[in-house]
Amino acid sequence: MLKRRIIPCLDVILNRVTKGVKFQNNVDLGDPVELAAKYYEDGCDELVVYDITASHERRKTDLDMVARVARAVRIPFAVGGGVSSVADMEAILLAGAEKVSVNSLAVASPQVIAEGARAFGSQCVVLGMDPVKTDDLVRCPSGYEITTRGFRNRTGIDAVEWAKRAEDLGAGEIVVNSVDADGTRGGFELEITGRIARAVGVPVVASGGAGRPEHLRDAFEIAGADAAIVAGMLHTGEWTIGRIKADLAAMGVPVRLTA
Repeated sequence: MLKRRIIPCLDVILNRVTKGVKFQNNVDLGDPVELAAKYYEDGCDELVVYDITASHERRKTDLDMVARVARAVRIPFAVGGGVSSVADMEAILLAGAEKVSVNSLAVASPQVIAEGARAFGSQCVVLGMDPVKTDDLVRCPSGYEITTRGFRNRTGIDAVEWAKRAEDLGAGEIVVNSVDADGTRGGFELEITGRIARAVGVPVVASGGAGRPEHLRDAFEIAGADAAIVAGMLHTGEWTIGRIKADLAAMGVPVRLTA
């Protein structure tokens, strides 16, 4: 049976890991390389590193940070933020990442997904999306609208239709980060995650809202996610990767257990 993946997320601002609620009131949590190494040693399956202000500030991803993370871990990790071209994607992969997450760039220039997939393979191209609930069911029949630049811009694009288009263009994975649930630790947004998981054939990652192992179980068993991103529940020290996996295994969720 396919093992479900647990993926710590490191949101980075000015080379420091930070965490907020719904992308606001962020608190400094430490050095990204040190935290990446810690979660790797604790047994996480993958990592994701987001430079969360790079796109808004129209600057590049910190490639030195990417290279230092690559030297500190021996697991796949994805990098997002500040990607404005296929050349930027290549630079991130050459720095040591296995995957590149595109979000704002993909909305503005969808062909970058196809170009990246042709150049590096679909497995290297992750579509990150930040959907938010909307009452505009004419433009967004699913009830969820895509936002960009850290929730600053509403696009009028339906989240499910965008996921399907991205898959057609060559995205090898889709991360559904709920703006409404981000940082709340009240559980993933199962509705939109499930709709997207049922609509596409590539792996879907639930993101935003993890607070207890039961939330991850629901993302896997109810929404059909292939992986789940965790942040706050780890960063506070309340939970460890090992404890989360042990609890999930006890619930019957297939996970890769560490010694």
